[in-house]
Amino acid sequence: MKLLQVATAALLALAGRAGAVSTFEPARPPAAPLAVRAPYLNVWLNGQTNGQPSGYLPGQWPRFWTQGIQAWQGFVRVDGQVYNWMGGAPGASNVDQQSLKYTSTRTTFTMNVAGKVQLVAEFFSPVFPDDLRRQSIPFSYLSVSVASLDGRSHQVQIYTDVSGEWASGDNSQIIRWEHLAAGGVRSHKFYRQNQEVFNEANDQASWGNWYWSTGDVSGVTYQIGQDTVVRGQFLSSGTLTGAIDTSYRAVRDRWPVFAFARDLGSVGTSGSASTLFTIGVAQDDAILFQGQGGSPQEIPSLWTNYFNEQDLVPFFYGDFAYASQYATSLDNRVASDSIAAGGKDYLTITSLAVRQAFGALQYTGTEDNVRVFLKEISSNSDIQTVDVIFPTWPIMLYLDPNLIKYTLSPLIENQESGHYPNKYAIHDLGRFPQALGYPQGNDEAMPLEECGNMIIMMLSYAQKTGDVDYLRQHWTLMAQWAEYLIEDAKIPANQLNQTNLAIKGIIALEAMSRIAQLTDHSALSANYSSIAHDYFDFWSLHGINRAAVPNHSVLQYDAAASYGLDFIPQSVYDMQSDFYQTKANKYGVVLDTRGTLTKTDWEMFAAAVAKPDTKAMFISLIAKWINETSTWRAFTDLYDTNTGGYPGNQFTARPVVGGVFSLLALK
Repeated sequence: MKLLQVATAALLALAGRAGAVSTFEPARPPAAPLAVRAPYLNVWLNGQTNGQPSGYLPGQWPRFWTQGIQAWQGFVRVDGQVYNWMGGAPGASNVDQQSLKYTSTRTTFTMNVAGKVQLVAEFFSPVFPDDLRRQSIPFSYLSVSVASLDGRSHQVQIYTDVSGEWASGDNSQIIRWEHLAAGGVRSHKFYRQNQEVFNEANDQASWGNWYWSTGDVSGVTYQIGQDTVVRGQFLSSGTLTGAIDTSYRAVRDRWPVFAFARDLGSVGTSGSASTLFTIGVAQDDAILFQGQGGSPQEIPSLWTNYFNEQDLVPFFYGDFAYASQYATSLDNRVASDSIAAGGKDYLTITSLAVRQAFGALQYTGTEDNVRVFLKEISSNSDIQTVDVIFPTWPIMLYLDPNLIKYTLSPLIENQESGHYPNKYAIHDLGRFPQALGYPQGNDEAMPLEECGNMIIMMLSYAQKTGDVDYLRQHWTLMAQWAEYLIEDAKIPANQLNQTNLAIKGIIALEAMSRIAQLTDHSALSANYSSIAHDYFDFWSLHGINRAAVPNHSVLQYDAAASYGLDFIPQSVYDMQSDFYQTKANKYGVVLDTRGTLTKTDWEMFAAAVAKPDTKAMFISLIAKWINETSTWRAFTDLYDTNTGGYPGNQFTARPVVGGVFSLLALK
């Protein structure tokens, strides 16, 4: 894909920024994932509203997905002169960023420091879809390496700090801290003084211990104190004093920061020198959940099954070599599979989605009862929203179908335990991190949608894993949902997505026929299939506009002016493929006739079953949007197909981007 270097150069000029123009590979992302591993470790490099272009690390503050600053500052001192390679602190000129490259697990910045040395900063959030022990650790890596550019030797010192803003979304809260050295690792541990378990402030956790760590090796110095004091110490001397300010205070009171410096010594022509850091949060209890029993349970973080908190940081730090090897294999797998399925443009899309999808998952429970809780990031922060899990589902099918079981488990447990009075599937379990459900049955009413989603996903898990006992175990609940579908799926309540909901319900009834076969309910199998075929005949008669050229499905029965993205048999897929070709705007195909908006996940669902030319159209337009959009927040799934912008500040950083893996899920 051609990079927008001319446009970027113009933006740089407007921002008054000197130096070279960065390249971006495979594209310039709207926001670059930095430490994106869990709902509370979800930090990005965004463009800012002060005129600076997006995608440049020097001079800009990393931010939580809500846009709250989580100050992460980086300086490099070369032959006594200090430069800024990350963050918005004053006192040093910015290095020249040469490139930004992202893969499924890494975001790598390459920078030129005054023509003397090259600095490479790699933000690495590993994804272990089939390794619960490692995936359960909400920590991320930052590695920094330096090499000579001019063939001469240079004295180099690296500095990094994080601020108390990581510990609380409320800057008026008092935080405490301490410095630790154990297991070959030095850590700054910091946390809210007033721990409020299972509560948030601006979507950041109000409980847990944060650890900012590096190796306990030669050349490392450290300091905790006021931002200007600590940073000023490095700016003036290239080292830190080891002083620990013990005046515990509010985050915004003289802005305490937690700093490390590493003297790399003389960096010459013989190779690069590097240093490694880790950042993460440890919470013993992660979710308050209403499952079995009469009162909510405190569900522990899954990592507590494998580690004591004091061992967590040394393990993660020491696991870097293994994590790197594993992640390279995953990056290569996603790359080769994506290129084979849809070309390099498809890799532009899939590789940007991996960390974002997994970054919304909280791994909890025990080895014998794993529960993965999903946060509906940015739209309303609900927990376990079924119609958010469903578009996330393709990446689970592709990387590890067991994730489907782990994610649906809390929904099923809540309903089978009698805590939900309605006969249809629950919409969600409340607001993250409190999964208390709706004992009065007053959740958002999307019954046909959620019944269909649940049945389809449960069957897909069993088909992928061969775990038919799972279907037997939950047969009664699924049969209850199927009865609701029989009553409502043929002609859903008159609403804009009427035919889309109907076809999902019809497919779910056919799925129930397959489930009945697998679970020795053969008589019911024939009945479900008969009803599904009868309903589909009705849908085909009233849900397709046969007067139009080309023919196309409609959003409401017998409403010729509307259309939508439907999951239907191949003949209608082909019909829709032809129709979508006539409805493509600059950046995609509109979702429905209410406007010019589209949904990335649903576009890729449609692409997965479209004709080759239509599939290629969807992929190329979405990749074009990623590279050109004016949006500067984490990968949005809702955008305008004409302008490339998005409405409001919602629908960013959501896990539904897992839906872009629909092509690979079908493989």
